[in-house]
Amino acid sequence: MGFLSVLHSDVGIKKNTNQDSVLIKVASTDYGEVMLAVVCDGMGGLAKGEVASAALIKAFSDWFEQEFPEILYNKRTENGIDRLELENEMNQLVLEVGERISRYGEMSHVAMGTTVAVLLMAEGKYHILNVGDSRVYKLNETGLNQLTKDQTFVQKEMDQGRMTPEEAKVHPQRNVLLQCVGASEIIIPEFSHGEYKTGEVYMVCSDGFRHVIAKEEFEKLMEPKKMDTEKALKDVAVYCTELNKSRQEKDNISVILLKVC
Repeated sequence: MGFLSVLHSDVGIKKNTNQDSVLIKVASTDYGEVMLAVVCDGMGGLAKGEVASAALIKAFSDWFEQEFPEILYNKRTENGIDRLELENEMNQLVLEVGERISRYGEMSHVAMGTTVAVLLMAEGKYHILNVGDSRVYKLNETGLNQLTKDQTFVQKEMDQGRMTPEEAKVHPQRNVLLQCVGASEIIIPEFSHGEYKTGEVYMVCSDGFRHVIAKEEFEKLMEPKKMDTEKALKDVAVYCTELNKSRQEKDNISVILLKVC
């Protein structure tokens, strides 16, 4: 199996800088095509959020080129990549970059932080890392399925039965994160994994891409059967971005779309 993939990032209608950073890396290997997709959202109100997001993106880019081949070829189980080894390395990367961001912020007397959503696809299996409220979705015949859980105040309240999804959408603390890389003393990334199949579409996005577009709208706009070229993927990414802007989304807007083919 291979992949079609596009990325699109927009500063939006309000901010002067784009604090989002986005990465796609693809490699042809003895075990088939491998895809890495990463979206980092530099913390909205924090100074130099774009520096934090770019630092983490660069770290994942370097890791994919320099460290991941060791996992792919030499740290394997009978089922393929050793998932525990993979998660340990990704966790360590996030913690080390978080410490560097924090030290830089202290030296510069600024607060810095970033979310991160990582999707790694290899050998028919996907591996996800998440910190914050950037998200990963899967779109197939069952519709649009969210694969990550936000690390936010309102998500915690919903999990504990103290808030409904409808209340969470309008709550004044809906954008309050419980964790972000660089601005949290303790970071515990969330990991998940599963299998991917031909014809499925995956979306990795910052929160600015999905605040004002409903799940049902995404499902109508992103029909997997019609998204059969990278141009088709790009057209959808741009259309949704402009739709967000027309609805007065004030955040930066970033998305990666990829289709398994």
